Amino acid sequence: MSTHRPPTLAPTGQPSWRHRRFDRDHALGLRLTLAATAAFLVLVPFALLTLLVLGAWAPLRRLDTTVTDALHDHAQDHSAWVVLMRVWTEVFAPMPLRAVVLLLVVWLLRRGARRLALWAATTMVVGGLLGPLLKLLVGRDRPELLDPVARAAGYSFPSGHALNATLAAGVLLLVLLPYARRGAARAALWVAAVLLTVVTGLSRVALGVHFTSDVVGGWLLGVAVVAATTAAFTSWRAHTVGRRVLPAHGMS
Repeated sequence: MSTHRPPTLAPTGQPSWRHRRFDRDHALGLRLTLAATAAFLVLVPFALLTLLVLGAWAPLRRLDTTVTDALHDHAQDHSAWVVLMRVWTEVFAPMPLRAVVLLLVVWLLRRGARRLALWAATTMVVGGLLGPLLKLLVGRDRPELLDPVARAAGYSFPSGHALNATLAAGVLLLVLLPYARRGAARAALWVAAVLLTVVTGLSRVALGVHFTSDVVGGWLLGVAVVAATTAAFTSWRAHTVGRRVLPAHGMS
């Protein structure tokens, strides 16, 4: 005997908002709800972290200083580690990652996935604009170290490298996952996305040009932007093409 329950009807005779959003047979509403919820949940800790940085909260400051000093001491004693971190931070800097996403956008346009291409471009642009704006608003100085192994200009919070690595990893992962048919390929994509995000952030702290909280702030903001743009474009698609189940390409 079937256990499927009929949809709950609103007074107008249409399925209720709750049913439209959470019914597994209508993936569009469910994905919109999950993306919007994720954006909100990630923005809360980011806002809290920003307030702690602005208020120069002593425990956070001590943690940042302790980690920075420990990694700086390690870097001074291991030149090969410094070279590795410098190479990584240059290869996966914001501009190279934006170039990769631009190539992805061109590829999507050639395949006719215009909405997905617009989402990818918008995600990178929105995140790329928010990062420098927040740096100016927060105005946090970078770590001051004796005999630094690397230098960087501008303010510190949030880390632009960590932010853009998160944005690029999120865009590449969401676009390419539907093409990975095998479990091993999907796992490889997840591992690559996590490594790109984590190691890029680590490289900035290891080189002494960012505090740990700068990097965490960049990660949180990046996830929030990806979730928010996903929710916005999913909603847009819902209004333009109706409540059809999403195809394999998501927002294409």
